[in-house]
Amino acid sequence: MDIRERIKLFPDQSGIYLFYSKGELVYVGKATSLKKRAGSYFVGKRNSRPIEAMISEVDKADYRETDSVIEAIILEANYIKKYQPKYNVKEKDNKSWNYLALTNDFFPRLEAVREHELVVKEKDYKYIFGPFPSMKTKEMLRILHNLFCVSRCLPGQKRPCFDYQIGHCMGVCCNEITRIDYREKVIKPLVYFLNGRKKTLLLSLERRMKKASREMDFEEAKRLRDQLHALNKIRDISLLDRSFLYDSFEENGGEIRSIEGYDISNMGESAKVGSLVVLIGKEMKREKYKKFKIKTVQGQSDVDCLEEVLTRRFNHDDWGMPDLILVDGGKPQVGIAEKVLIRFNLDIPVVGIAKGEERKNNDFILGAKNKEVIEWIENNKQLLIKVRDEAHRFAISYQRQLLRKRDYQ
Repeated sequence: MDIRERIKLFPDQSGIYLFYSKGELVYVGKATSLKKRAGSYFVGKRNSRPIEAMISEVDKADYRETDSVIEAIILEANYIKKYQPKYNVKEKDNKSWNYLALTNDFFPRLEAVREHELVVKEKDYKYIFGPFPSMKTKEMLRILHNLFCVSRCLPGQKRPCFDYQIGHCMGVCCNEITRIDYREKVIKPLVYFLNGRKKTLLLSLERRMKKASREMDFEEAKRLRDQLHALNKIRDISLLDRSFLYDSFEENGGEIRSIEGYDISNMGESAKVGSLVVLIGKEMKREKYKKFKIKTVQGQSDVDCLEEVLTRRFNHDDWGMPDLILVDGGKPQVGIAEKVLIRFNLDIPVVGIAKGEERKNNDFILGAKNKEVIEWIENNKQLLIKVRDEAHRFAISYQRQLLRKRDYQ
């Protein structure tokens, strides 16, 4: 069968495509749509000499389906590592690549490591996975941390970390899990997944869930059930939206198109709320608004409330990512926003609008370091004030709704 006709039979599904020449694998690539991506090599004019040379050699094409984009990226990396296809090796020489590595710590942590750092740091790691294109590893880290509850905290802390409070940490920080249990419940499943053994992992988790249920350990059975569900429904839309781009701001031609605005409204323990409003282009998109009832913060700290709201928001990869984050507040609010972004391995500029008495002042606090972003902010202050005011209105509206509900009870 002609190779073009063969590719027409590929599924419109995520996975990896394989190009062969005389029985040798010469190139492997990942795709969100195998049919479209593999087929694109054989239509139109190709303006790349390496691609032209590769296609002139290819005499066979095949594919492997995956359930998600992140699995396609992992499978691609495993094939490159195992078979060293010659055109992948040439491509690798011209790009920046990262690895994911598990440390040798008492409670191992998952880190992204640049290729040139491995020479110095390799002895610090127990397992090394990759290589992966560097622009994808930040998104992968966030998804993997959420799926497997890999510790980002240090043991022996005075109080539980925020990830623990929202169910994304097994309790390393507060001595809630032993080293043996951590390796069994966190590290072993993660290693299975990164080695491309998802089916084995799912069977193992299902067996453990049934065992926990038989032993009436219903909390552990529920945790395993939720993990099974998450693995079967991996939300890696953010890998589609952003990590196949080099930089969203550059892709937009230096124009910020999407802004998320946040506000906290704080009136007692029963009426602490947060709001998220979205502006795309010049229009507020009400269908994308989100409201948050504060769940974990004791006391009246707006900064702690904002940390909770941002953490809950960025656990939702399926909501996409903005070009700019706007917070209602000054340096403390901007600082906590940047702290949360670092925790999630995100590089999104932050701006705060500090209000004076009676909201008469609008002092802009720029967390952004990019000169083009700063210039854009300076030229669009009225638009940002509009977003800030809308976030405030939406938060107050939700708070009043909760207060009315409380009064009727």
